[in-house]
Amino acid sequence: MNNPFADRLALAVKNGGYKDDNYWIWCGSAIRGDDGRFHLFASRWEKKYGFGANWLYRCEIVRCASNTPEGPYQYEETVLSTRDISYFDGRNVHNPYIREWNGKYYLYYTGTTYGGSVPTNDKELADPQRFIEVWNNKRIGVAVADSVLGPWKRPDKPLLLPRDYSHWDCTATTNPAVAILPDGTTYMLYKSRAYANDTLKIGVAKADRPDGKFVRLADEPIFHFENPDFHVEDPYMWYEDGKFKLLIKDDFKNNCGGVTGVWGAGFYAESDDCIHWNIPENPLVYSRHLKWDDGTEQDMTNAERPFLLLQDGHPTHLFMATGEGDPDKPYQMTRSFNICIPLL
Repeated sequence: MNNPFADRLALAVKNGGYKDDNYWIWCGSAIRGDDGRFHLFASRWEKKYGFGANWLYRCEIVRCASNTPEGPYQYEETVLSTRDISYFDGRNVHNPYIREWNGKYYLYYTGTTYGGSVPTNDKELADPQRFIEVWNNKRIGVAVADSVLGPWKRPDKPLLLPRDYSHWDCTATTNPAVAILPDGTTYMLYKSRAYANDTLKIGVAKADRPDGKFVRLADEPIFHFENPDFHVEDPYMWYEDGKFKLLIKDDFKNNCGGVTGVWGAGFYAESDDCIHWNIPENPLVYSRHLKWDDGTEQDMTNAERPFLLLQDGHPTHLFMATGEGDPDKPYQMTRSFNICIPLL
């Protein structure tokens, strides 16, 4: 099995993507809208709060637009933010993942809620017990609209709940990755774990239509690694030429080398049934080392949340969240933003 993305990345667009020095920007999910423009849904929170754990407490989902796929993208509206804390997504939203089917737009995302006030200082943010509790409250939702410009109908309940404690996915359901087939059948990957700091694993669920009801296709995760230090996360999935295809982050621990041997890199896999996945011998697609279209090169702290812009059902551009800073200190960045890399 060959890696179809080997040598397909062009140069990253230095003045493209979405940047705003007043905000930490993460994620990034692009689509061509019904208005002919390109729209990028991203997560962001105010820069004054720092990066750290604020993505879990202070994040909103925004829509930005550009006349070209590469950008630069300009902020146009906040699509999802806080609401009544009685809802599953009342205190925070993250992980936007946009899809279109049959004239409607489906914005999948992760939401969470919790008791008490929003953390206001570094000590409260660093409280591991609180972080774990709020992390475990994450659930997947989908907002629906007739136009990429909205208005968006927000759900009252999540699409998929954790199972009981006899299963590996008894904590959160988060990080949705969705492929919608022509007949509306929808496959969704999700992330979970059995307990705090356990190995992150990816499960799969299926629905007859994009807004549910989702039912798990398998009791076990889709990847089975013998080494518990093999972590994978941030899946991006699409359906093309009769196969399910995947980009996913190699998040290995303890310098074990993982799937690619390059921490924070992304690799490719494919499947016929969305349950059993094949990984090429040389699966690497991208790393944290960027080559810009102005001739410069840069090692980033992170390169995450891969998302492919699909045009006529085929990928044309890769979007990723990335950060500047010391590349030996992931997540300790001075600036974060979304980048665009055209595909050859």
